[in-house]
Amino acid sequence: MMFKNTVLLLVIALASCGNTVKSEDKDLKVENSKSDNRPYRLQNDNTIIVGANQTERYLPVLKGKRVGVVANQTSVIRVVGKISGLKKSEADGLEIITDRYEHIVDSLLKLNIKIKKVFSPEHGFRGKADAGELVKDGKDIKTGLDIYSLHGKHKKPTKEQLQDIDIMVFDIQDVGVRFYTYISTLHYVMEACAEKNIPLLILDRPNPNGNYVDGPVLEKEHSSFLGMHPIPLVHGMTIGEYAQMINGENWLSYSIQCKLTIIPLKNYTHTSTYNLPVRPSPNLPNDQSITLYPSLGLFEGTNINAGRGTEFQFQRYGAPFLNKDHYEFSYTPIANFGAKYPKHQNTVCYGADLSTIKAERSFTLRYIIDSYNNTTDKSKFFNMANFTKHAGTEKLQQQIEAGKTANEIKNSWQKGLSDFKLLREKYLIYD
Repeated sequence: MMFKNTVLLLVIALASCGNTVKSEDKDLKVENSKSDNRPYRLQNDNTIIVGANQTERYLPVLKGKRVGVVANQTSVIRVVGKISGLKKSEADGLEIITDRYEHIVDSLLKLNIKIKKVFSPEHGFRGKADAGELVKDGKDIKTGLDIYSLHGKHKKPTKEQLQDIDIMVFDIQDVGVRFYTYISTLHYVMEACAEKNIPLLILDRPNPNGNYVDGPVLEKEHSSFLGMHPIPLVHGMTIGEYAQMINGENWLSYSIQCKLTIIPLKNYTHTSTYNLPVRPSPNLPNDQSITLYPSLGLFEGTNINAGRGTEFQFQRYGAPFLNKDHYEFSYTPIANFGAKYPKHQNTVCYGADLSTIKAERSFTLRYIIDSYNNTTDKSKFFNMANFTKHAGTEKLQQQIEAGKTANEIKNSWQKGLSDFKLLREKYLIYD
């Protein structure tokens, strides 16, 4: 299943007026609208519009400035086509949404914005590097722009790299999980900008797991690039909201403040369903994987394969030492796009296939507890230091090993979750 945006290409029914209009791609028929004074309605008024698509709100801020952009393959703008084939009186102000996307860097360059350089997070500018793989600096072949990796020698832009920058733009799609490292990159970008007194413009995007808050709250002594702040495993915030929390809670070094401007989403709430148009990283290929990622992501801190090395990343899990009498499903991971060296490469793994279940938009421990209880060698299960970094606490491993139920474990988190939810309220932009 490939990603599709909530708003599909609008092929509008032929109206009583009988006009047909053209985009760059194909003829589209237009529906007469009786709900406003315009002759035609070309999009649903409830369409979620990302910050990047609201160019009228941020181009004036960028004009004449030397711009740095923090971006990756998710930093795209849905192309809006002009209507032709109508009388001028009918066509005024009308546009159509197409099913094509353009990278924000390409779009800004076409609009004569002076981009000096691009900074890329984990997985690189084009989103092809493996999880955790160090990415080198380079040049973008298409534009010739210098690309500086924030997941290689440096995780924070250097003062030298920011020397000729007047303003930074941050436009990256997150998935709302603490150990998904884009929010750590956000922290370091904010800190670097604050140190150089450079304003940061954030183009907000929906959180596909933004409808809930759950999981253990990170303990300060277990901070790392997989989790820098005392937040739950699933935080329920957009990038824009999270940036406000970083500032508001004085989480930057020496409590410095970053000058933020956020272009908020239109028509978005935390209960909205949003289907990403581009995979946010190589091993999150579809909506099912993104929904299951908060729960199956914990396997990253174990010796269980979570589908890397298959076409069903974060939609299955398994290992050679899981009990094949308990698990009927098996698969063999091989090196592929986004997983050069998957766990248990070329070895049969026994486990569970979740690719066709109805995945709930919630966090569950049942998969990791079930697999731990049905391993033939428990000494091979946890990669202790790595699991603690993902969980944000040593207690979760101890609770699983002690045979605690999912409900018992979750009950131990409730005080921390309640405190965080109260804190989170201060920084929410959306209902």
